[in-house]
Amino acid sequence: MSAEKPTFAIITCSDTRSMKEDTAGAALESLIAEKGWECLSHVVVKDDRETIAAEIVRGADEIKADIVLTCGGSGLSLRDNTPEATKDVCDRDVPGIAEAMRYYSLQITPHAMLSRAVCMQRGTCIVINLPGSEKAARENWEGIVKALPHAVKMMAGGGH
Repeated sequence: MSAEKPTFAIITCSDTRSMKEDTAGAALESLIAEKGWECLSHVVVKDDRETIAAEIVRGADEIKADIVLTCGGSGLSLRDNTPEATKDVCDRDVPGIAEAMRYYSLQITPHAMLSRAVCMQRGTCIVINLPGSEKAARENWEGIVKALPHAVKMMAGGGH
């Protein structure tokens, strides 16, 4: 739990994927490991608002991950509940991260503007909504990864 080596929990939100089919979550696990960081948990849950919210709480409060990455459920489908679940259990909005993901992705596809992803803080944990497709999750990660250690340091009370 240091700024140099943030810890993660991954929550894939999907009615159709199992762990075996969760290529986006698996890709995020690999990207985390490539940085020498640690993924403490990786689960797949149904795209249900209460279930997602409970898993975010578990990742932040019980597992004590510095960063909870949700994967999927942030689009326009009526079953996409991840941003609402995130808002239900988090304290403060961190809009710049979600804005950066959309900006970065807009350089690749106009579909990025359809994302409803949010980034919020729950205590000293940051919760970031990423897309459910592997390609889009990788692109969004690339757009924000450099700022994550500093974000963790700031949440832990570190100075600028």
